[in-house]
Amino acid sequence: MKLTVIGCWGGYPNKNEASSGYLLEHNGFNVLIDCGSGVLSKLQNFIQPEELDALLLSHYHPDHNADIGVLYHARLIKGFLGTKPPELPIYGHNLDQREFAKLTYKNITRGIAYNPDQPLEVGPFKVTFLRTVHPVPCFAMRIEVEGRVLVYTADTAYKDELVSFGKDADLLVCECNFYGNQSGKGAGHMNSFDAGHFAQAASVKQLVLTHLPHYGQLNQLVEEAIQKYSGPTQLAKEGLTITL
Repeated sequence: MKLTVIGCWGGYPNKNEASSGYLLEHNGFNVLIDCGSGVLSKLQNFIQPEELDALLLSHYHPDHNADIGVLYHARLIKGFLGTKPPELPIYGHNLDQREFAKLTYKNITRGIAYNPDQPLEVGPFKVTFLRTVHPVPCFAMRIEVEGRVLVYTADTAYKDELVSFGKDADLLVCECNFYGNQSGKGAGHMNSFDAGHFAQAASVKQLVLTHLPHYGQLNQLVEEAIQKYSGPTQLAKEGLTITL
């Protein structure tokens, strides 16, 4: 299982970069996790839009789904150019029916509602979900294949249930939208101490901080997280690749 960070910014993309988007590959199957602003442009540095086999969404805030519309058109235009890709399944929750309905576009994409209370099979991946603490319905994901485990928090304030959900993961991709002296609870986000505590309590093997703030010295997030977590820790950045 190989993870490539396409975008890692919270709220909106930094200059010439992208907000949330992560490419997960295994045995030739390509899943994009979230599709925020700027992701389609940056994705093409790694694979082409028609090479995606599935898209998996945590929630419907624009920094996680803004580029779905241009993804429709990329695959549509590829069809006009003679390389028509198959219908792309887009997995999302249906707790917001208006947003879920937008996932189906002609015969280009098809929205598929996942049941957050049941495992989901996406190609070779088994995905389980945990509802997060966020202003809109949002789900963290535990993704497993061939004995390896990746946990992606999506957007959430800290809650104790995260620890058992993330237990012994090979990789924790954890949101970190605030510095340690700040509280993100009201906005539905974690700070650096929350992320480090979560990683340590869950005994994960490595930690990547993502959904980054647009201010301050970002390395401070790592310095604060490792006060709570003793394992390898780094910031997400475009092009960061981790193979499990």
